[in-house]
Amino acid sequence: MSFREVTGHYERHPYPYYPLLASVRRYDTYAMNLTALWGRFNGELLPEQDGKILLSGCGAFAPYPMALANPAAEITGVDLARHNLRRARLHCLLHRRFNVTLRQGDFLDPSVTPGPYHFIEAFGVLHHLDDPAAGMQALERRLLPGGILRVMVYGRYARQEAESVRRAMRLLKVRDLAAVKRMVKRSAPGSRLRNYVDAAWEAKNDSGLADLFLHPNVTTYRIDEFMELVGRTGLKPLLFTHLDALADPQQEIIRLRELDRRRETRANIICYLGRDCKGAASPSSGSRLMLNPALREAVSLLSPAAPVPIERLGHDNPALSWGVRRFLRRFIRPRAELELSVTERQQAEEYLQRLFLVRLREGSCSH
Repeated sequence: MSFREVTGHYERHPYPYYPLLASVRRYDTYAMNLTALWGRFNGELLPEQDGKILLSGCGAFAPYPMALANPAAEITGVDLARHNLRRARLHCLLHRRFNVTLRQGDFLDPSVTPGPYHFIEAFGVLHHLDDPAAGMQALERRLLPGGILRVMVYGRYARQEAESVRRAMRLLKVRDLAAVKRMVKRSAPGSRLRNYVDAAWEAKNDSGLADLFLHPNVTTYRIDEFMELVGRTGLKPLLFTHLDALADPQQEIIRLRELDRRRETRANIICYLGRDCKGAASPSSGSRLMLNPALREAVSLLSPAAPVPIERLGHDNPALSWGVRRFLRRFIRPRAELELSVTERQQAEEYLQRLFLVRLREGSCSH
C-alpha cells in the first residue's frame, strides 16, 4: 500500500472533520497535559515551557486541543495530507493557538521529525501503516528518556463490523463516498449495515463515513498482537485508557486477553507507553501534590455550575462541585503531602488516579 493512496484518501476526506469554530474546553484536555503526564509517569516536574510534543499523523484537528492543553510547549504536527494540515492550521489560528508548527511529510522520516520529544501522540495512526512495528520503533527513537508515547490502534473485535463492510465494499469495487452513501440509504432498516452506521459516531459526517469504509490500509489487533508490537521496542505499557480499563496495565492485558478469547472486546486499544520512565512517585515525607495545569481555570470558576471533565482515562468523571474545586485549588502550586490530614490524603488519592492531581518526588519542584 503506497503513501500516495493513503495521502489521496485524506486529501479527499480530511479527518476528523469538525466545524472550524468548534471549540474545546481546556479542562477537557487534562489527559493531554504534558506536565501532568510527566509527573504521573516520572514523578518529576517538567516545566510547561520545556515540553516538546510531536503529533504524528496529526489529522485536521488534533493540534488545536493539544496546544490548548499545553500553551507553553513546543508542538509539531506532521501529516501526509495538505488538506488535513490546512484545516488544522485554521483551527489553531481561529482559536489563537500559536505554539504549533505543522509539516507535511512522513513522520517516519527523521528529517521531518528529528526530535527528541517528551511526548508523542500516535492516535489512530500506526494501524494505517504498511509496517506498524517499524513505525513504533521510529517513534521510540525520537523519545527522550522518560518520554511518553500515546497510541490508539483498532481492536480486532471492536472493529469487526466496520471491517466486514469495508472488505465487502472493496470486493464490490465501491471506491467513492457517493456510492457508500447510496448503499447505506438503500439498506433495509434493521440490517447489519444500517444498524452499524446508525450506531457509529464516526458515520455522522462524510469524513467519518469515508474513514470507516474507504480507507485503503487498516490493521486490527488483539491484545497479544498489540503487545507483540510493543515487545519489538524497549517501550513499556504505563496505563491503558480505553473504556473500563483497569489501572494496572498487566491486569488489563489479562482482562483483554480473556475478552479476546471470547470475542467480546468492544473497545479499541488506547495505551500510554514509556521509554525508561522513572515511575510514579510514592507518598513520602518530601512528596508534593500539584494540580494538573489544564484544570487551573476550571477550579478557579466562581460559577455554582459544576464542570464535568469528559472521560479520558477509561471511566466517567464526577462533577467538579464547588467543594471539589475549593479542594483542588489548594494545589495550584505544589503542596507538601504531609500538610494534609488523613481524610484529605484519601480524597487526594482519588484525584491522583484521575490525573487531576500529580504527585512529585522530593526535590523535583525546584526546577
